[in-house]
Amino acid sequence: MPYQIIVCGGLAPDPLQTLEPVSSPAGPALKNEMMLPAVFDPWAGHALYEAAHLAKQHPGSSIKVVSLAPKAKLQQVMMTIAQKLPFELVPLDGPGGGFTDAASIAAVLADAIAAIPGLDKSQVLLFGGWESATRGAGTVMQMVGEKLGITEQFLAVDELTIDADGALVIKERVEGGQHQVSRCTAPPAVLAWATGNLSEPANHPQTGMANMRAMMPALQKAKPASLTSALTFADVSLPAVTRQTRIVKDVPAAEIAREIAEWIKQ
Repeated sequence: MPYQIIVCGGLAPDPLQTLEPVSSPAGPALKNEMMLPAVFDPWAGHALYEAAHLAKQHPGSSIKVVSLAPKAKLQQVMMTIAQKLPFELVPLDGPGGGFTDAASIAAVLADAIAAIPGLDKSQVLLFGGWESATRGAGTVMQMVGEKLGITEQFLAVDELTIDADGALVIKERVEGGQHQVSRCTAPPAVLAWATGNLSEPANHPQTGMANMRAMMPALQKAKPASLTSALTFADVSLPAVTRQTRIVKDVPAAEIAREIAEWIKQ
């Protein structure tokens, strides 16, 4: 059967950049945030590539990417992601940094998904990252699923296969480096991906051009998303660096280890 695969994914600052939190009139932000190069969130990237693999195996399936981020940044990143695989973008113009509340993000994403024309929940597979590179809350996908009435939810997913009878066989990470294997008879379902096991698709310029013809009008019409939250920050700063150095000679290794253990206990 064909699937309607919806991938929730935001943007993250390029991990090679130095990030410095600052206080702004609108609340906490990153220094020169709009100047920092951005990438598609790596956790959501795994979900997107798994979606591409599944759609190839099931003709007639579609992929939609729902993304909340500043519109200008989203356009830059999508010019790269669009070359990887065919999909339709559902953009939301709003803040996408790490100082946003997971609950308010989930509410905005759920409203955008519910408004997608022709949505058939009996075919919906809702993909996203188990966590994110900016927020790391690990709760957004569950809340989006609950708001959409999708209660079959699987977290920390590493593998998805489809049985001959159409059932979803899902491997989730559990403690001790093991996997829990679950079987879901049919969609709808929420799958929050960990790393998956597929490589990043190669660039395909023709796919990119076809995607961008639809993405540019969608970005121009991106719906502004206002986030309401009771979350407040008293202060934001870089973690303090503490270094205590003492140079010693002719001290046995056991004595050094004992001193280090005592220092850690303090």
